[in-house]
Amino acid sequence: MISTSQFKNGVIIKLNNDLYEILEYQLVKMQQRQPIVSTKLKNIRSGNVLEQKFRSGEKFEDVYLEEKPIQYLYHEGDRYYFMDSEAYHEVVVSAGLLGEKANFLKENSEARGRYCGDQLISVELPSSVVLQVKETEPGVRGDTAKSGTKPAKVETGATIRVPLFVSSGDSIRVDTRTGQYLERA
Repeated sequence: MISTSQFKNGVIIKLNNDLYEILEYQLVKMQQRQPIVSTKLKNIRSGNVLEQKFRSGEKFEDVYLEEKPIQYLYHEGDRYYFMDSEAYHEVVVSAGLLGEKANFLKENSEARGRYCGDQLISVELPSSVVLQVKETEPGVRGDTAKSGTKPAKVETGATIRVPLFVSSGDSIRVDTRTGQYLERA
């Protein structure tokens, strides 16, 4: 069992037979009343975010999570196919579970899968990936890193803001958490 005193950002709890990730939490002390814990929870399956208040000391079922290496294979429509690198079986993930992370998936790239039992509940990508720029406006001689940015379409189909000196065919390093350009690779 896990109590409200053990809440942290990123902790997974079971509530109404669904798994929720704690995005934010705050202990609110009230005069002459029991404190309450105000939380913002994200439903793991649907991605919906809800705000919920609990009495201080309330207990929830503990969720055991296991991390395993997985490899991205390909996607069809809104279904993404991964392979469990330990058991060598295919895992199918919906686009809703990946969210913006889908913009940074290259075929055969490595990731970490968080499992609750046999169910994959989240996919964690490396903090940065190297992607090739497929199309962008040509750079002009004399452009510097500080003079501005322009949109660039990368090999995964995502559009990223890059410095003016980056041109088509360049490989760039992108932060997968923010989607921002880091450096030329």
